[in-house]
Amino acid sequence: MPGGASLDPAPPAAQAAAPNPGETMQSIAPFAISVCGIEELTGHCETGVSHVLSILDPDHPEPEAFGSFGEHARLELRFHDIIEETPGHIAPSADHAAAILGFGRNLLAEPAAAARLLVHCHAGISRSTAGMALILAQARPDATAEQILQGILGIRDKAWPNLRLLELGDAMLGRGGTLPAAAAALYCHQLRIRPHLTEIMRKAGRGREVDAAATAVLPG
Repeated sequence: MPGGASLDPAPPAAQAAAPNPGETMQSIAPFAISVCGIEELTGHCETGVSHVLSILDPDHPEPEAFGSFGEHARLELRFHDIIEETPGHIAPSADHAAAILGFGRNLLAEPAAAARLLVHCHAGISRSTAGMALILAQARPDATAEQILQGILGIRDKAWPNLRLLELGDAMLGRGGTLPAAAAALYCHQLRIRPHLTEIMRKAGRGREVDAAATAVLPG
């Protein structure tokens, strides 16, 4: 998250029903898929990961944990966790979204039983969950955007997918803006249980996501 922003644990009532971070999602994905932050990478060294989508800040060194991973295909992208063009920073671009979707197509060419995808960024909250959403939206054109985003929230209770990356990928997939709309509902959910995030996200230059939450149409 930008500027050191982070999603704090949910209140006790919400924690009781929350899944463990990094849990593998298989209900909506046609292959095993997990998400985590850099500090959690070592916990995935022995899980038989076949593909890794690694999203890092431009100047961050490659995580040492990868030295303990077995053979795997990896796409490493470097851009900042921002949603607007910002001087001195690299925002998510159409090239980044296209690279993620291309990586997802390569993954779909693998036998489902052998494919195991790990998506990570610095905290496993924003860039990684947005990248995961694009890969799943492509892999499951029959699934609604709401199903995809709820599936991600189901394994990463702190998920706050990067809106700019979702918008770019949504346009490429021809989803008609449904991914950003579903993300707005997810932001609304997060702000209900973590209201302090409103100020954090606005200070981080991500007020557009907070504004989207205010007008979100919640499922049900």
